[in-house]
Amino acid sequence: MLPFSQNSHYKLSFLVLLLWVSRLVDSKSGFELDDSLTYLWPLPSEFTSGNQTLTVDPTLSFSALGKGGNSKILIEGFERYKKIIFKHVSGISLFDKSRGIRSVYDISELRVIVNSDSEELQLGVDESYTLFVAKKDGKSIVGEATIEANTVYGALRGLETFSQLCAFDYETKSVQIYKAPWYIKDKPRFAFRGLMLDTSRHYLPIDVIKQIIESMSYAKLNVLHWHIIDEESFPLEVPSYPKLWNGAYTKWECYTIEDASEIVSFAKMRGIHIMAEVDVPGHAESWGAGYPDLWPSSTCREPLDVSKNFTFDLISGILSDMRKIFPFELFHLGGDEVHTDCWTSTPHIKQWLKDQNMTAKDAYQYFVLKAQEIAISKNWTPVNWEETFNSFPSKLNPRTIVHNWLGSGVCPRAVAKGYRCIFSNQGAWYLDHLDVPWNEVYSAEPLEGINNVSEQNLVLGGEVCMWGETADTSDVQQTIWPRAAAAAERLWSKREAVSARNITLAILPRLHYFRCLLNRRGVQAAPVTNKYARQPPFVAGSCYEQ
Repeated sequence: MLPFSQNSHYKLSFLVLLLWVSRLVDSKSGFELDDSLTYLWPLPSEFTSGNQTLTVDPTLSFSALGKGGNSKILIEGFERYKKIIFKHVSGISLFDKSRGIRSVYDISELRVIVNSDSEELQLGVDESYTLFVAKKDGKSIVGEATIEANTVYGALRGLETFSQLCAFDYETKSVQIYKAPWYIKDKPRFAFRGLMLDTSRHYLPIDVIKQIIESMSYAKLNVLHWHIIDEESFPLEVPSYPKLWNGAYTKWECYTIEDASEIVSFAKMRGIHIMAEVDVPGHAESWGAGYPDLWPSSTCREPLDVSKNFTFDLISGILSDMRKIFPFELFHLGGDEVHTDCWTSTPHIKQWLKDQNMTAKDAYQYFVLKAQEIAISKNWTPVNWEETFNSFPSKLNPRTIVHNWLGSGVCPRAVAKGYRCIFSNQGAWYLDHLDVPWNEVYSAEPLEGINNVSEQNLVLGGEVCMWGETADTSDVQQTIWPRAAAAAERLWSKREAVSARNITLAILPRLHYFRCLLNRRGVQAAPVTNKYARQPPFVAGSCYEQ
């Protein structure tokens, strides 16, 4: 007789084996989409569909109209999406008996009307659009596929939706649109829909950052919060203070100002803001590798020395240089996890505190407010982690945006005092927390506990945070996706549309589908339902059921 624990182990192994076999059998039977669901991600605000299947011409022509029709952003956007849509189509099949005779397609032209010629990309830019797709019948005054938007950025969101409507049929080797005609009237629920990327704990090459920005556009995320530097490394070039680069891991793991500008330009072409962060006064030990005077002492290296004018001169220099690179109106000043022991244990700072009649907490407030003044003087709106609000809520500059991360209840308190807020509750939206499943990411609600409409309007939106201690080029995309997409739909789609439905029956199949769409587009999105994020699949099976 086997011991109980060992016998249980064999029973468990047998059950797992049965599960594997059943999954293998199921995978042979094929996977069918639930026709009652809409496989667009994120779900549009308003839409109607039908029961027709339309074919799309592989030589799809593009007609750009309106004041913004000549926008390079729009023209290049169409070319990108055309490559995505017709990845498997070269025009005429090699085995087409009627080679040389062009087929008749239902959709042969995409018309895009952009009403404004402004390409300014700031918080709250109009991202709304309408999309109409119907079979050409000679009766409608609207073209068979038409996008209309007030701005080029709304047009980009419409192009993404159109690309998701297009599906390659392997039997006919053609691109088809199912459930037509489509009429979609869409706009985002929140203006700020972000992903934070940490390049200080592990350096990420420029091409990897671009790949992440590209993948963000597929989910209609629109802010990359670039946490460039931290206590471990300082990889960014600052011409005014060139020795700050000494804090990089190596001389090969750096970003030039040209690199940063290239990332900003690349993101703008996809309607994505870059919000840079310089976290002060804590998380700044790496600064002293080039300028040791910033450390309280050689043996006690952070927070930055609050007693020296040089500290604030250097911060001003950094922000002046960065203002030339980052046009987005928001700038993140950090302010989190400031442990003031070095201030109270270093003789010259201890004496300064005494002379200023300040406690360490007073000095923390002084530092944060002075950094805010510097940022505002450079025409930036300061964003700070919630500790600043928790510590001195009535002292922050009224323009401050409070960034929640520690837990629930912060945004309700912040907006009640008139501050704007960004939601990133670590219990749900920290992507480095690998044990948080997709459904908890999806269910997190930025407006939870906020019932007053005027206060709700102060919540800009939210962001998922990809802290980099255990993520580098080898696994960062698998860690971001597909859970970031769950938050993306929460931030784009109507609250009632994402909250009132059965999450397993109505949402999970759609997220499976979107994850597979990401995979087809070259994004290394991990399976949806693994116990831990970024784990590979543990058994053979369809992408649509992992």
